[in-house]
Order: sequence, then structure tokens, then C-alpha cells
Amino acid sequence: MAIIGGGIAGSALAKSLADSGWNTILLESKKFPRHKVCGEFLSPEAKSMLDSLGVNELIQSLRPSLIERSRLIFSHGDVLEAPLASHALGVSRYSLDAALLSSAQLAGAHVQTGSAVTAVTPANEGFIIETKQGTEMVAYKVRTVIAAWGANGRVPGTAPYPARSNVRTAKNPYVGVKSHVAGITTDAAVELYFFEGGYLGISPVEDGRFNVSALLRQKAFQDKPKTIQGWIDAACSRNPQLLHKLSNAMPIAGTQAAIAPVQISRKPLVWNGYPQVGDAGLMIPPLCGDGMSMALRSALVCAALADRYLSGEISFDHWRHQYERFIEQQLKGPRQWGRLLQWMIEAPVLPRLLVPCVRYTPGLMQRLIKATRLKDVPLDVR
Repeated sequence: MAIIGGGIAGSALAKSLADSGWNTILLESKKFPRHKVCGEFLSPEAKSMLDSLGVNELIQSLRPSLIERSRLIFSHGDVLEAPLASHALGVSRYSLDAALLSSAQLAGAHVQTGSAVTAVTPANEGFIIETKQGTEMVAYKVRTVIAAWGANGRVPGTAPYPARSNVRTAKNPYVGVKSHVAGITTDAAVELYFFEGGYLGISPVEDGRFNVSALLRQKAFQDKPKTIQGWIDAACSRNPQLLHKLSNAMPIAGTQAAIAPVQISRKPLVWNGYPQVGDAGLMIPPLCGDGMSMALRSALVCAALADRYLSGEISFDHWRHQYERFIEQQLKGPRQWGRLLQWMIEAPVLPRLLVPCVRYTPGLMQRLIKATRLKDVPLDVR
């Protein structure tokens, strides 16, 4: 069994399959640990997945921040706030990814970082995976393979993702930027600041640091300095409360990251000759605030099906059918609500209309948050 990609979904898969006794190799092209563009927000819905994976104590050892509420701050001055169903965790991907990768190794998975996959070829009763490790070319023969290479990853020679479902977004993609900062204070809240051309989130993570991450339309900021701090400064100039919030922020060297393009309306492709988990198969709109939880859920479901396939209980086609059915039943709703909220926030007039609707409709904001989250139901892979 081979897994391509060592992020949250890939490491969760590797640990789960190694725990089940399968000879598992995880191939990751980059070195760990490293910083990634991410909201670094583990929603309350992630707890059951962490329990299933057996890593809750490991995550707590990273000293995550507890987050109890969400706050939306609009450029015209309005603020909306709502408590979370239970506490969420703020933890950096730098720490989280490295911890999950280590847990996979401790479970018995073979982890090969700095290993770029150059080809995946179907072979008799399995696949041949060709990799480049430094100057050496290494090939592996495996029974099956799972893609966990993230939103912008793809092995050369595989079919491209389907055409984008939103022409406007495809022609005007986003850029994602992030940096950790010190020198600011806040309560136990994740804050989202909205402005023309995008939004920026501030979330406490471990060690008294704060993650500052933004999703910005490239065209709306095309005349701004093309540095990570330049993007963040340009975002601050469009929301007075954000400018005040970060006026004393001190960027922490080495924590910056960027990614482009970000296509939040990409059509799902959860099976492309073999299963694709996490962002590799389904791009979750960041406004859902549940992307890491959904990556974990897709990995655990796929691992359970892989275990049954490798044991001879189900066929390859049955695995595909059940995994695609899971994505359709459990992730379609949150994804659609996330896209709807993204559109509403970016429409010129709708944010001003949304605020009074939420204020004068008890529980509306909590219901909107719930609609973008996974349902905490038992995993069913029969």
C-alpha cells in the first residue's frame, strides 16, 4: 500500500492502515516540518476523528489554543459573533503535520520524505510507482495507491481535474498567504475580517502566537507588492478594524507561506484511477472552517475501505462506489453551503443585509455554521 502526500489526510491514512497491520509506505516530496497556508483551526467536529485515530493526547501535547467563539468583522464596521458548539483547537500545521507524520512512523508506516513521485502506472494486481529521491530513481510495486497530495498536487501523466464550475472564479483565482505574528491580544476567538477582494483570519495557535492567513483575489490586489507581508498589509488597508488589530503585530521570521492559484470552486474528483482524499479530491471552501476535519474524515473512511479491499472482502469497484457515495452523502452539503457563504460575503450589498438578518433571527448564525460542518455520525463502510 502506498500513499502519496504527507499532510493531514496522508498521515492519517498511513497511521490507520499501519495500525491495521498493512505494510504501508508514505511518499512525500517535501521535507517536514514546514509551514503551510491554512487557517490552522481544528473545529469541534474533528475531535471524534482524532479519537478514532488515537492521537488526541498527541495533539494536546502540542499545547494548542482553545477557541470558544467565532467573530466576523466587516469593512463597513459591523461585527457578528457566535459561540461554537464546543471548543475548537488552534494549532499550527508546522507542529500538527510533523506530529501526525511521526505517529504514522511509530505505527509502523515507512515514511519517505524528499521523494517526488514522477509516475503511477497500473500493473498486474497493483501499481508501479516511480520516484525521484535526490539524484536516484526508485520504483515501488504496490497493491494499491491513494493520492493525498493536496489541492495543487498531481502526478505527471494523470488526468487533469474537471473543468471549473465557476468561470468567474477560474479567470480570477485567489492567492492564499499566511504568517505567524506576536504582539497582539485577543480572547478565545477566531476572527474573520472581510473587505473588498477577500478576507483575512486571525486565530491563536500554540506558544502565544497567532496565525494570520488571508484568501485574496489576485486581480483585486494586482497593483500591490508581491510579497507575503505586502499582501497582508494591502488587506489591512481595506478594513479599518483589521488595520488597528495588526498595528502592533510582529511577524515571526520563517513562518510565512503562500499558495496560488487557489480555485475554491474546483469540481470534485475523488477517484482518478485510484482514490483521492482531502483536498486532492475535494476542495473545501475555507469559509467552512472545517477543512482539516473533512480531510481526516475522508482519510479514515478511505482507510477502512482500503482495509476491506486488501483483506479480500470487497472489490476495487466496490471500494470506489462506497467512497464516492460517502463524499456525495456527507461532504456535498457542507461544500455547497461554504460556496454559498463565500458568494454572499463577496457580493457588494449582501453583507450589509446579512448582518441585520443574523441579529434579528435568533440562532441563525449557529445554524449557518452547523450547515458548513460535518455531521458527527459513525463511519459506515459496508
